[in-house]
Amino acid sequence: MRSIRPPFARRGGGGAPRAVAAVALASALALTATACGGSGDDNAGGPASASATADTGDGKIKIPDDIRNKLKEHGIDIDKWKHGAWKNWNKDDWLREANDFINPIIKGLWDPDRMRDANDPDKDKGVDANDLSGDQGVTDPTPEPVQAQAVRPAYHASAATAGKVFFDSPEGTMVCSATVVEDPAHPGKSNLVWTAGHCVHAGKNGGWYRNIAFVPSYNDKGLTGSALTAATRSEVAPYGVWWGDGAQTSQQWIDQGGETGGDGASYDYAVIHVTPEQGSGGKSLEETVGSALPVNFDAPAVPKVSSITATGYPAAKPYDGSLLYRCADKPGRLSVDASAPTMYRIGCTMTGGASGGGWVETGSDGKPALVSNTSIGPVSSGWLAGPRFGAVAKGVYEGVSKEFADR
Repeated sequence: MRSIRPPFARRGGGGAPRAVAAVALASALALTATACGGSGDDNAGGPASASATADTGDGKIKIPDDIRNKLKEHGIDIDKWKHGAWKNWNKDDWLREANDFINPIIKGLWDPDRMRDANDPDKDKGVDANDLSGDQGVTDPTPEPVQAQAVRPAYHASAATAGKVFFDSPEGTMVCSATVVEDPAHPGKSNLVWTAGHCVHAGKNGGWYRNIAFVPSYNDKGLTGSALTAATRSEVAPYGVWWGDGAQTSQQWIDQGGETGGDGASYDYAVIHVTPEQGSGGKSLEETVGSALPVNFDAPAVPKVSSITATGYPAAKPYDGSLLYRCADKPGRLSVDASAPTMYRIGCTMTGGASGGGWVETGSDGKPALVSNTSIGPVSSGWLAGPRFGAVAKGVYEGVSKEFADR
């Protein structure tokens, strides 16, 4: 949320709808990483390793020429990339257009330390009173804060579709929340993840983030303190690490999205297609976690919604990003731009790191469906707002699904 905008958390140091963006495909390459935990200066070194690449039979890995050429078109030398060239955030070299998403897998990069260190933000950035449109559009009174409730572990049993998205930005290692959603092209076998647009792309002043990976049921057992510090990768990521090999956000977010405030918030959503870093026995993400949520692109008007439940891993104080939380509240309306769709808003004390997390409403059929995701919140916390899914969101979703329909 932009008090969580970035509604991701980081560890520092160490209008009428427009056409949606075309799907951006990532090159599904696997590289071996020697990842140093948490300093903000992680090295990605080591020899190339097998995964989504061709085995020549002599123990060497051959990267398909078409993939290597695609990377070269974007000025990316894969050998330099794996040795740390991905850390170059020179604005002239930072890919930002809809079709520019490149996200080679670096095996082992997201180790337990690096995941854990992404949970500690330097500061919150949020919406203040000057960001709101006042009488322009429809804004209901500010809701009373609703105390976030910890989800009971094991998370896989109580919130199987929830997880974390990790990625790198010019400011350091970042984290958001995300949701496994159904794929109409692959019923029962989805590899789609829903999150916020600002969790994959920096908006009008930047480009695509890098090393984007999804960890379903992160810290499934709800470990804390020294137990979490000592946890192995299989304990913090029991269902694997899944790298984005395709992603799409709205063109509105790319053109308007801002680091803070409400710019582009009404279109702040993204869909990522993922592939496992390690083999998954041929199983999809949905089969691996056992569930995926449908998405409702005809979300009901606020007066017709009795309650919405938001889920995420808040990382800004007083939280630390290690545990999964939920808030349930009757939504109100928030307008940050009179020309853009009015957003849902609920009372909730979740903070940075919860951004991108799913908002679920039980429909008239009695079944839960995703209707929004966490986008923005105030600097001091107390409420969250998320975009209502409509035609533009549907275009983003269908674009990714169709691109991977025959794969």
